[in-house]
Amino acid sequence: MKNKNTIIGAVLLVAAIVALVLTNHTNILLAIFMIGVVICFHEFGHFLVARINGVTVREFSLGMGPRLLSWHMMGTCWSLKLLPFGGSCLMLGENDAIMVETESSSEEAEDGAEEVSVLGAESAENAGADKTGAGEPAEKEPEEGSFGSKNVWQRISIIFAGPFFNFILAFLLACIIIGSIGYDPALVDGVSEEVAAETGLAKGDTILEYDGHSITVGRDVALYTQFDDIPENVTIKFRKEDGTVVEKTYASKLISKYLCGISYTASNSPMTLSETSGAAAKAGMRGGDTIISVNGVEIASGLAFMDYTEKNPIGDDVMHFVVQRDGKELTFNVQPILTQERQLGFSYNANYIREKAGFFGTIGYGLHEVGYWIKATVKSLGYLLSGKASRKDVGGVVRIVDEIGDVVEESYEEDGAFYSFLNLINWGVLLSANLGVMNLLPIPALDGGRLLFLFIEAIRGKKVNPKVEGVVTLIGFILLMLLMVFVLYNDIVNVFGAILPL
Repeated sequence: MKNKNTIIGAVLLVAAIVALVLTNHTNILLAIFMIGVVICFHEFGHFLVARINGVTVREFSLGMGPRLLSWHMMGTCWSLKLLPFGGSCLMLGENDAIMVETESSSEEAEDGAEEVSVLGAESAENAGADKTGAGEPAEKEPEEGSFGSKNVWQRISIIFAGPFFNFILAFLLACIIIGSIGYDPALVDGVSEEVAAETGLAKGDTILEYDGHSITVGRDVALYTQFDDIPENVTIKFRKEDGTVVEKTYASKLISKYLCGISYTASNSPMTLSETSGAAAKAGMRGGDTIISVNGVEIASGLAFMDYTEKNPIGDDVMHFVVQRDGKELTFNVQPILTQERQLGFSYNANYIREKAGFFGTIGYGLHEVGYWIKATVKSLGYLLSGKASRKDVGGVVRIVDEIGDVVEESYEEDGAFYSFLNLINWGVLLSANLGVMNLLPIPALDGGRLLFLFIEAIRGKKVNPKVEGVVTLIGFILLMLLMVFVLYNDIVNVFGAILPL
């Protein structure tokens, strides 16, 4: 029976891969592969540190749901499962009292394993619970080689290893990108006359600090200006081309202007929107749309659109956008919205100029890249919790696969296989850093929730009541599942454009 299930699983897996290739969806296959690498590295962190500490790992699985393939090696059952969006590292005697996913295959019936699996979070049925006549668990000494038999700091190291390995993976992938094409220096590429006269800032200068924040790459400036309001008085430190370092404070300019609510990359590539908001979103436009023309004028690239708006400033007149979406041409009438915003008065390199950094420079900028994405994830969470983000800004696995697939496909068509590969790697950096941060949040059923209980144990000198931990973890898991359902629903709406009551 076991061999039969393995053969059926292998056939289904190969059939799915062949179907994606034959239907020209290799980009989706690559996206799923990258997500699998990120999850596998996370689980491998748990596995490696568990084995180093003498803990028996009963099962290492990639995916969730029914098994497609499995084999035994080094005392561990290695499994590939149907849904490629999760994983688990099931250790002997894990003492969490919640089951998230229970499998009932004949193989599990043999070894008595019941598994808990969430994306990057693992727990198992309380292995030490022996039912008495009164239905109460009997206290038992942890089994030798079990998770519970190790001291609290060993258990903390095992749980922390998953997120930490995500940061290691993000660093390694970032070094591949930086070693290949370099980093993006924070160079000034344009300055208004007022700011230039007041500060001496000029094109070619390098921004070192902005509003008290250290600046290493151009995207650092974007990170702080996008998530934090530009202050009334801006303080910048910059290095002139002759090496002189200058620090100046000047008044940012409050301007009123009409906005369409579209985000795009200013390059010579076709103008594909990264996201929409405000007027464009209200009209029905969305991220992934490629602009073909505006008000009857052909738009060949993001730079062409910038040139068009310089000659034809956006006002209160309706703008007619023709876009390409899923091979079809659609027309949208967008009514620009008058908004007020503060501007820095200078523009900077936003990831389109790259400089090589050498071996040690690559390591340094690789570390900075991980820190950048950690800060971006934390700021995004703060932005979401503050209510500034809309429902459309929330995305899950379906949206991630869709966006990675689009980026890989477009990059391949425009720049070739090498840059398509680098774009896939860049998504790996983002996802790995994001997964590391999310799993460290002190939410029950995630690694961060388990670490919270373990740190409480370390401080108190004794374990938290298993019943209390079990109830809290169960509640956290239920809330997590509700969130996952909402995110899946949201992905379907955003990706497939479903018309649903909102």
